[in-house]
Amino acid sequence: MSLSLESTQLDRYSRHIIMDEIGPEGQAKLLDNRVLVVGAGGLGAPVIQYLAAAGVGTLGVVDDDAVERSNLQRQVIHGDGDVGRPKVESAADFVADLNPDVTVEPHERRLVPDNAADLVADYDIVVDAADNFPTRYLLNDACRLADTPLVSGAVYKFEGQATTLVPDGPCYRCLFPEPPDPGTVPDCATTGVLGALPGTIGCLQATEAVKLLVGIGEPLVGTLLSYDAMDLAVERVPYEPTPDCPVCGDDPIQSVAAVEYEDGCGINRPNTNA
Repeated sequence: MSLSLESTQLDRYSRHIIMDEIGPEGQAKLLDNRVLVVGAGGLGAPVIQYLAAAGVGTLGVVDDDAVERSNLQRQVIHGDGDVGRPKVESAADFVADLNPDVTVEPHERRLVPDNAADLVADYDIVVDAADNFPTRYLLNDACRLADTPLVSGAVYKFEGQATTLVPDGPCYRCLFPEPPDPGTVPDCATTGVLGALPGTIGCLQATEAVKLLVGIGEPLVGTLLSYDAMDLAVERVPYEPTPDCPVCGDDPIQSVAAVEYEDGCGINRPNTNA
């Protein structure tokens, strides 16, 4: 890690550098680190925006969607002129205009078991900005197998939540052992979502990522932060590791191939009684 910052960087990041908790060493860590953001939509937009502004040196962005006009009410890194473009391309252009220190690695694909391990392996931290349960469970499992920290977030109508998952803490399956039955939780295209809500939760996720990269503060490890925008209520719910968790417990899986992510996200164990 190099501690030498150019004069333009000393100016750009001056409000970080004058903080005792970050300083030039912390800023150098940000510039030298790599973060993978899965999803360039409602949550991913503020995550990408603020990590790029903070000077995280390399941002990987995974998304296989194109920008739609209905996205623009909340996905603030895309503009009207981006409609129809791949979100990863629009995100890369946004970051290039915001901060030339940051390199964007676009991955225009869907995260699936066949590519999850390789994608996660290239980055120091992963931020889950996905909008579906199979991807959330897949990211949890792939990151735990790779000993990679994961910052998770989700939104629904006026409510949001965030938590941070680290290699020596409880995982997403400890918090939510089973996903809801398919079709029981409608997406935002069906129920809608307050446009500013993903900004709030995405900023929390970006904050958690910066804390992990610099090594400051108390991340949301073993704590689910829930937020209700209707009355600005915040609740912190603690959760513990589960000894029989199939991913981080006493007998963990060895590969994401053991999981049926599109069919309830369940774990397939070999039949040892045959």
